[in-house]
Amino acid sequence: MSAPLHILILGGGISGLTTALSLTKFSPPNTPPPTITIYEIRPEPATIGGAVNLTPNALRLLSHLGALQEIRAAAYGAECLAVEVFDLYTNQKIAESSFRGPDGKGLGEPAFTALRITRGEALEGVLRAIAKCDNIKMECGKKTVKISEDENSVELVFEDGEKVTGDMLIGCDGIHSVTRLEHVEPERKSEYSGICNAFGFAPRRKQDDGSYEDTHFAVSGMNFGRRGILLTSFHNPQQDSIYVGALMQVPAIASRDGWKAKGADAEKTRADMLERYDGAANPLIRHVIEDAKDLYLWPVFTLSKGGKWATQRTMLIGDSAHAMPPQGESTGIVFEDGVLFARCLARWMEGRRQEGVPVKDAFDAYEKLRRARIDTAWNESQSVVKTVQDTPWWGHKIKMNVVPWYLWWTRAYREKHFVEDVTTCDLGY
Repeated sequence: MSAPLHILILGGGISGLTTALSLTKFSPPNTPPPTITIYEIRPEPATIGGAVNLTPNALRLLSHLGALQEIRAAAYGAECLAVEVFDLYTNQKIAESSFRGPDGKGLGEPAFTALRITRGEALEGVLRAIAKCDNIKMECGKKTVKISEDENSVELVFEDGEKVTGDMLIGCDGIHSVTRLEHVEPERKSEYSGICNAFGFAPRRKQDDGSYEDTHFAVSGMNFGRRGILLTSFHNPQQDSIYVGALMQVPAIASRDGWKAKGADAEKTRADMLERYDGAANPLIRHVIEDAKDLYLWPVFTLSKGGKWATQRTMLIGDSAHAMPPQGESTGIVFEDGVLFARCLARWMEGRRQEGVPVKDAFDAYEKLRRARIDTAWNESQSVVKTVQDTPWWGHKIKMNVVPWYLWWTRAYREKHFVEDVTTCDLGY
């Protein structure tokens, strides 16, 4: 029996953690699972972020990995049967993207709807699943300054002088990936998309009789205006807090990193949001912007289409390989990356490793399997940039007529992905 693989992962965010779970879950039977060490640059796993929508395919994978059970046990998130689309200036619902399925119970087998959840709570659920895996450990506060590899191993050198080696390295360290910039493809740098997400969480207002202020959306509503899209959404079962996220065109930014707006900066961000979404027919829109706490401004960076994903012993996963503007399925795509890579690696471990075939064979199989799906998603994401761009009144009217037709036309295509289960699909390997 071969010795267990020792796998190094850079990045302790949702991508790195779910990839570690996938590598453990899909390790070949009767074979010791790989020993996995995750290195995170921050002093602790980052919980900053807005509220993401975990689509049916994303929930299915989290269930396979044992993380959804932890999320359910902690009562995190709000079940989302559909994302509703509204015209900001009339408050008219013009369309929706539904996860109900033919019988109202969800999509796929087993059936899932969707879950609107904060990034922090999603990460916490995955961390709880990680804690149950003896083969996975995480070290925080580790800044990588050098990456090198030879035909037998990969070596990392950290800022504190420590050196570690492993059989392979997986870069899950996001859009500004050290793994990519220092080792895999240094010339492939991120580009600012011209879009920012300003977001926060607003306590739900109460009326004179003690009841909550009415909302025009059931769980999640996308409000289309001339100067961006404002997402208003519940994110917990109590529905006592509303996530507000303004996806808007911002030509210039002061920093490439997301930051918490404080003092005058926070009020400037709030005033900008109020001005951009002025004229909303529903007073709730103004209320949630006025009441939003701890405003953050998060610039959206992207990578060019294509690019290099791997060397002989290093593989890029998630945003480090293919960051793109948000297009509704981004989190699910990251989960799929980890699962499919883990299955390709397991297939190599089952037979080809013993035959002396290099691990790059598994890397190549994963890329062959994944490239077309990522290219399609990248193309789709470009429409988000166009949708968010400032438009005149006549352009907004056209958009409000086009969006319902677009969602109707693409429904079958979206649902095809929502019912997919990449834990069982043919790898062609």
